[in-house]
Amino acid sequence: MCECDDCGATFSERRALLGYRLCLTCGEKAARAVKHCTVPGHKQGYMVITNRAELAGINNKVVPT
Repeated sequence: MCECDDCGATFSERRALLGYRLCLTCGEKAARAVKHCTVPGHKQGYMVITNRAELAGINNKVVPT
């Protein structure tokens, strides 16, 4: 059995052999903390955005009023 780096709980050695250093519970919390979205770029494919500030320049067209 291996020990979780976050909470200290034990988890299976098979999980550690796959490269995980967190138990299932802590791994689930860490995975849900990462937020991203996919947006279409102008005349290009889709882009994965993980930083909200990057969205500011994606659609910079001015709509005439």
